[in-house]
This record gives sequence, structure tokens and C-alpha cells, in this order.
Amino acid sequence: MSDADELFLKIIAREIPAEIVHETETTLAFRDIAPQARVHVLVVPKTRYRNLAELAAADPQLLADVVATCATVAEKEGITGSGYRVVFNTDSDAGQTVFHVHAHVLGGEPLAHFGGPGR
Repeated sequence: MSDADELFLKIIAREIPAEIVHETETTLAFRDIAPQARVHVLVVPKTRYRNLAELAAADPQLLADVVATCATVAEKEGITGSGYRVVFNTDSDAGQTVFHVHAHVLGGEPLAHFGGPGR
């Protein structure tokens, strides 16, 4: 596991500071340090799985907890009425740079259409 992959474990352990938005027994939600929208919160399971596929295969209940936390974050951030996006990047081609599965909760402004250039 690389230093980047341990980043979220260090945030969960409070070894690295983060602006925490919400926490449950199984998940932690905190603001992204390089936001891509007015609201950009990362939701991570406290148990490390490499990516979405690994989490779904190993612990479907934990995946449900992550998704439920995303909905709670959207509500707390006041973006449920206007809409929000939840994104899981899975592996390098999709843009995953930290290999501890995490969801991006994005909203608070109109978001561009999703997809690559010209799509």
C-alpha cells in the first residue's frame, strides 16, 4: 500500500486533519481539499477496500452504509432539493488516485454533463 493509499486511513485515525462533515460507526465524510463543485465531500468506509468492485463483493452492507452517508451529507449540505451527484472512480483510467474506495458527493451548483471530452 502506498502513502497515498494510506491517506484516508490517516484521516480516519485523526493523524491528518480534515474538515469532517459527518461520521457514522462505519463511514467518515470530509471536504475534498481540491473541490470540483461548491459542495464536494468525500465519503469513505472506515475499513479499507481498494475500489468499488472490491467493496461490493466483500461487504454489500458497508457499501449501503457509504451510499446512505452520501444521502445524509447531501441533506446536511442543503443540496437534496437542487440535486447532487455521487461518483465512485474505479481504478486509474477512471481517475482514482487514492486506492481506498471513496464516493464524491458533488453539488450546490449546476454540474456539467458527465463524461469525457465532447460527450
